[in-house]
Amino acid sequence: MEITKTHRPVRGKLLCISLFCLPILLGGVCTSPVRATDVELDVGVVQRFGEKEKEKLVIATTSEDTLTLKFDDDDSQQKIVQTNQFTIEVVKQPLSTPVLREKVVLSDHATFETAEDSAKKWQERGIKVEVTQPEQWQVWAKRDVYETPLLRRWLLENLKAKGFRNVYLELEIVAATPRATFTVAGKIYSPDYLEIIPGKSPVQVSLSQGKVRYYGGSLRLQPNAYGTYTLVNNISLETYLRGVVPHEIGPSAPLNAAKAQTIIARTYALRNIRRFQADNYQLCATTHCQVYYGLSGTSPKADQAIKATKGLVLTYENELVDALYSSTTGGVTAKFSDIWNGKERPYLKAVIDSPQKLWDLSKTSLAKEQNFRNFISLKNGFNETGRNVFRWDRQATLESLSQDLKKYLKKRKDPLADFKIIRWMEVIERSESGRILTMKVETDKGSLELHKNEVRSAFYPPRSTLFYLKPIYNNEKQLRGFAFVGGGFGHGVGMSQYGSYNLAKLGWNAEKILSFYYPGAIIEPLNESIVFWRAQE
Repeated sequence: MEITKTHRPVRGKLLCISLFCLPILLGGVCTSPVRATDVELDVGVVQRFGEKEKEKLVIATTSEDTLTLKFDDDDSQQKIVQTNQFTIEVVKQPLSTPVLREKVVLSDHATFETAEDSAKKWQERGIKVEVTQPEQWQVWAKRDVYETPLLRRWLLENLKAKGFRNVYLELEIVAATPRATFTVAGKIYSPDYLEIIPGKSPVQVSLSQGKVRYYGGSLRLQPNAYGTYTLVNNISLETYLRGVVPHEIGPSAPLNAAKAQTIIARTYALRNIRRFQADNYQLCATTHCQVYYGLSGTSPKADQAIKATKGLVLTYENELVDALYSSTTGGVTAKFSDIWNGKERPYLKAVIDSPQKLWDLSKTSLAKEQNFRNFISLKNGFNETGRNVFRWDRQATLESLSQDLKKYLKKRKDPLADFKIIRWMEVIERSESGRILTMKVETDKGSLELHKNEVRSAFYPPRSTLFYLKPIYNNEKQLRGFAFVGGGFGHGVGMSQYGSYNLAKLGWNAEKILSFYYPGAIIEPLNESIVFWRAQE
């Protein structure tokens, strides 16, 4: 069924496209008949447009086609104009009277997964919330519920009285408001919302930084939760995968690795369409979701994998799996709770990333420090052996580590952010897979603990949480810094992309590769009975 008209999404309601009703409400279950060709996604390809000065988007056809632009003008009447190229820029329009913009920030997080778990806990306390991403992930008190200064301050004082010290009110005096403008046929338009509908050819989008992307489907420019705009690509699921698979798995991947990546990418996209509900779209185009470059850099091998696996997803007990993956595990995959807060996923387990029996976690747990150090010293026989991020040793001075930590704590408005120097660091607790669960940092102003993925957010050197610390002393035996000795790149949960290369080269098919990394999960065609995402208890 060809879509000839797009619809402006309404906050808090289901957005129905074609024969498929996207379950963007929490805990949504797809109940309409589903065919892979019906599913369409809303992907934020430019997320905070207008944040930078003199930022522009040049949007053009790629052939003789015409772009149709639909928008509401200042008189609230829908306008339709046509052109083959136009430029959007955001100008700051002064307000006659400055306004106060404020929100209650309940918690700050490095990842969506932990933010969502935090949001669930706030909801259990009776507080209406929304998950946002102004830069890092945050949980806000829902703006349209706590809509007055009095309500926001009442909530803040009430929470602080109950001992929630990290909750804060973020204030901003706004003297000018960003306004998107463009010119067609000599006339200037300044709509809040703009639909860009191409003919039969892709749309070319040129960014201020010189990047050029080509997109199928249609585009929308719409306001977001941060006072700027988002350029959203409305695209079919299978076409979306053409912009994901070659960039995630790489052009040199064996075909069966590309097929495994395609099934996982399809599953991930559908499972995660709730991520940007606060901004009225579903997925981003960066590593916070999956890398998506539109129709730029498509590859025959990826297209072959997409065609061969059309409509196939990975499920566990009739629910889409949390299809997490990373480039390099470092020799052992992690459980969900090793990295994020939230309910365990039974199919995300600690698995030695090797086709051989190199290590028995049931007998020799990596939670013990000496076992872990022995494991990290091993280099041969793993799926990722020989990759440059499989093992690493990265050193940093106390001064540079202190600067890293200060920056992190300032973002979180932590009271220890004004410390001067780190005095000591040590790992307090590890998981069965060796990932750091708790790391203690002593500063001249006091001590703090970093948990799980916070360690990577707080410091630049570690490429994963799979490392140990080695103190570095000068000739006078004074502490000068630390070496981070570890392995892997990324969170290490689920499939290793480089690991899938090796397994495919050994003759493993996509089903066997995915069974290795997601034990107990099964591949099946997308159908009306599959639950996309169930609110975790």
